[in-house]
Amino acid sequence: MSAILPPSERIWWKTPVGKEEIVWILLALIWCIIMFAMMPIWHIYGKQNLSNEAYKTTPVQYEAKVKAMTEQHTIRTQLVGGVDVPVVAPPAGSDVYMLARLWSWYPMLELKKGESYRLHLSSLDWQHGFSLQPININLQVLPEYEMVITITPDTSGEFTIVCNEYCGILHHTMLGKIYVTE
Repeated sequence: MSAILPPSERIWWKTPVGKEEIVWILLALIWCIIMFAMMPIWHIYGKQNLSNEAYKTTPVQYEAKVKAMTEQHTIRTQLVGGVDVPVVAPPAGSDVYMLARLWSWYPMLELKKGESYRLHLSSLDWQHGFSLQPININLQVLPEYEMVITITPDTSGEFTIVCNEYCGILHHTMLGKIYVTE
């Protein structure tokens, strides 16, 4: 019998299943159960998964939060692509706001090593991807949603934020920075 020709017996489901097929079906079922059980275990004990929060917002409300934080905690500006971008150093333990818009992350952040911050992310226009390199934290950043993650930098240095969701013709230029100081 082949897949092209109709089955010789019209009631094919009454045909007995071979032992080899039963073994493979059981192996596949056992593997599915193992993987299903591992998902919550990986989430709880794995370092690759972020437990985060999400809140409904509007671009206007979120932009106002970012501007208020930027005005209060700006320590300097940095020239990026001909534009002065503020570098913000919020106090440890505070809420830190960063927004995505075509084709930039705003503002740049300066955080202290070993201190915890609640990082709020949202987009003003399209879907963007927040990829912190070389740490490899990846999140989708959507308009009208405020994603919140708690971060505690454990290494000092300069970290780059890359947009990893295609957002238009200048997507490749959408970079941001987080500076971690001692």
